[in-house]
Amino acid sequence: MTPATPLSQVALLTELEPVVASNLDRHLQIAKEWFPHEYVPWSEGRTYDGILAGEPWTPEDTRIPEVARTALVVNLLTEDNLPSYHHEIATLFGRDGAWGTWVHRWTAEEGRHGTAIRDYLTVTRAVDPVALERARMVHMSAGYSNVHDDEVLHSLAYVSFQELATRISHRNTGRATGDPRCEQLLARVAADENLHMVFYRNLLAAAFELAPSQAMRAVADVVSDFQMPGNGIDGFARKSVAMALAGIYDLRQHRDEVLMPVLRQWNVWDVPRLDADGELAREQLAAQLAELEQAASRFEEKRDARQARLDAR
Repeated sequence: MTPATPLSQVALLTELEPVVASNLDRHLQIAKEWFPHEYVPWSEGRTYDGILAGEPWTPEDTRIPEVARTALVVNLLTEDNLPSYHHEIATLFGRDGAWGTWVHRWTAEEGRHGTAIRDYLTVTRAVDPVALERARMVHMSAGYSNVHDDEVLHSLAYVSFQELATRISHRNTGRATGDPRCEQLLARVAADENLHMVFYRNLLAAAFELAPSQAMRAVADVVSDFQMPGNGIDGFARKSVAMALAGIYDLRQHRDEVLMPVLRQWNVWDVPRLDADGELAREQLAAQLAELEQAASRFEEKRDARQARLDAR
């Protein structure tokens, strides 16, 4: 039965905890142990300039294309804000029971990503380490705050999409580098992100059974104002455009490879027992997807025209 009144945040956490526990058991059974140090070509490392009087970084130190380096930095800085992410989900989900166990497990797994990517970048001299560290300090000093930081279902909807978006960005960044070792590393990171997406997606699927109208409202709101967690990175707008032009992450991928697969898994168009606001949210979701389709098509046309001009030169 659809609840006569919306469930409180505490009630949602309580009702969903058995689902958290079962999906945590599933996750622990299928998640693979891996070690960041195994993905880093340590023998290529050279001492940098500074207190150890090594060699300064120059752009000639790497053959990775500039746009791929931009994406690597964006991906790494996004991973770097893990303390803020942990604070957000630990505050919302709690530190006890199955929720708390998941929060700490997720944080531990995510922590490997930043370690591995940073070690790869510094050892291979793929990016300027001074600029990278300064960008890290700026980004982490600003922190991160979830737009829906006090709403369980909105937060679950957001991370369901965000984890998949991050997976796609990592995989496409790896391919863009032209370095099989980097691609292997980022594929490994992306595999973690995919498992995290499945975990959160399954929780919201249960929420659609528990409180369908609240879940539908959460999904519509999140799709409407979705932003990647790296949005606060200095120069993010310029960097994201460069990544979109290179096909690393663009509106078409966001709509067709992130939003649509997850929405199909939730079977949002056939969810029963919606109240008036739930039906309105579903209508708004359909309109938002139609707008994204138009925006993606316009971007593709402009990108193709831009490439044609470059080819003509």
